[in-house]
Amino acid sequence: MKMLNQEETKRICDRVLSLSKGDQCEVKVSGSRTGNIRYARNAVSTAGLIDNVELVVSVAFGKKQGVATINQFDDKSLEAVVRRAEELARLAPENPEFVPSPSNQLYKPSATFTQTTADIDPEYRAQVAAYSIENSRKNKLVAAGFFHDKTSFEAIANSNGVFGHQQETGVDFTVTVRTEDGRGSGWVRRDANDVKKFDPREASDVAIEKALRSVDAKALEPGRYTVILEPAASADLMAYMFNGFDARSADEGRSFLSKKGGGNRMGEKLFDEQVNIWADPWNKDVAVLPWDSNTMQAREHMDIIKNGKVSSLDYSLYWAKKMGQRPVGSPGNIIMAGTDKSTAELIANTKKGVLVTRTWYIRMVDPQSVLLTGLTRDGTFYIENGKIKHPIKNFRFNESPVTMLNNIDELGRPEILAGDESQYQQLIPSMRVRDFNFTSLSDAV
Repeated sequence: MKMLNQEETKRICDRVLSLSKGDQCEVKVSGSRTGNIRYARNAVSTAGLIDNVELVVSVAFGKKQGVATINQFDDKSLEAVVRRAEELARLAPENPEFVPSPSNQLYKPSATFTQTTADIDPEYRAQVAAYSIENSRKNKLVAAGFFHDKTSFEAIANSNGVFGHQQETGVDFTVTVRTEDGRGSGWVRRDANDVKKFDPREASDVAIEKALRSVDAKALEPGRYTVILEPAASADLMAYMFNGFDARSADEGRSFLSKKGGGNRMGEKLFDEQVNIWADPWNKDVAVLPWDSNTMQAREHMDIIKNGKVSSLDYSLYWAKKMGQRPVGSPGNIIMAGTDKSTAELIANTKKGVLVTRTWYIRMVDPQSVLLTGLTRDGTFYIENGKIKHPIKNFRFNESPVTMLNNIDELGRPEILAGDESQYQQLIPSMRVRDFNFTSLSDAV
């Protein structure tokens, strides 16, 4: 697929807008080229390249709105998709929460694209898999992993004069390495916008080392322990918490940020003072588009939690208008302050505790407190006197990330992550947390 440039997407958007007879028209043109390689049992199973491009047109007559999609861009097709959107709009019921599309949006470009990532080819993908497989075989281990790279573009426009175009790139890699007898397992995840920040050898070596060290795990009694959560482990837990920062959910009593008797807990101190979390579209490590694709609102740098206090909530266009708030684009990334300390240094400062590589099979128990249940997996170790003493059997846990962020002892170095449960790119540190609640043992490795 040919990646469309700004001139080409502007021409398509202008043509669509000129064809529309509605009171309002919004256009989004997007496309992507995604390469991937998958391997299991020390052998490549699939590899491929997926191309996709589409045009989404939304037309409104008053508060009645219709949406149509197409993947062809000749004049006949463009007119057909506009007419289809208009037809659907006329048939649709009025939306009582309809809000007009924004105007006067300034999109400051962010560093979401690198040519080196866009230039990734099948040979590079094969080398990522080859090292992981070959080094696993040397250590009598079995590897299963998935690497994919993506180059994409997005352009947005509306009948109020808004237009934006930008390209993005990114890579994602996960690998699980196990002993041949299945008694030991290690795992790692790495994400980056720029492939120069990704080291496939380092990533596979981490998983291999954990697989070798996790054999002959010993049982430890369930209970409350000091834990060191690696960044991926804490990020997947915290992803559930950030869903509660929706202002409407909080105001309507459906969130942990709801206040008894009505309203929300904006400005309240709910976390340890070490907790500082913000969103920044222009962060060099986790840059995202400078607009919210759903609302076309420009994104801003915003504090979400400042010194433990709730600093901002996410307002939809409708809820912002209803509550008299200034609408801002929803965050595309989550950045948490940490330190320069490695996970190894956090371990060295721990008298007794548990190192958790990964949290898995996470499910919500209570949305009002963000109580979660899940399992540890792929490398859980007992720490004593600043050293990893031995591997331990995995646990089921019942814990809330809100409680977790109140019990922080020490923070480590942030890492780039795009967790499976998260809609955000994340920059999250490892952390040592008191009184983490392990409720039972698990036989899974």
